[in-house]
Amino acid sequence: MALSNFVKNFGNGTIVASDGTGTPVTMTLAFDNGDLSLNNVKKILRETVAYERKGLLKTVSLGNRIYPTISFTLQMAQFTDASASVFNDFCFFQNKYVANITTLNDNDQEYAIKLQFTAEGTNFGDSADHTFTADDCVPILDSFSEGDPNTFSFSFTVYGAITGDIAAAES
Repeated sequence: MALSNFVKNFGNGTIVASDGTGTPVTMTLAFDNGDLSLNNVKKILRETVAYERKGLLKTVSLGNRIYPTISFTLQMAQFTDASASVFNDFCFFQNKYVANITTLNDNDQEYAIKLQFTAEGTNFGDSADHTFTADDCVPILDSFSEGDPNTFSFSFTVYGAITGDIAAAES
């Protein structure tokens, strides 16, 4: 892919969430503030451990697994609804999404979803859009804030792989 000459910004991205069913239930997020953040990513999702001998670096090795995080803010339209598409319900498998299935192993007790971020590229002359997908994301509603507008702040711990234009593997 050739180098893009168009710098992307908050107006060019979309976030799609999906569950773990065979034909995933998906939701394209509305009312997002364009502030998605992906943090703590390395090519191999393991700690870097430095071993020293008498104060001098001897070797560098891989240690325990690390878990990237994703966060973003949504503008509030409503908290929950029995039949409408509300992201809070999607994250916590309730109301319309009560039958959703976690993306984690069936024996796991956590609700996890897949998140895909796409930055538009083809509309600006790029050969492709720019995407990454994060698997097994456990959601946390960090805060609800009243203001102009009211907002929800979500964070996610990524327990699976990150694939696409940003890639990170477990081993």
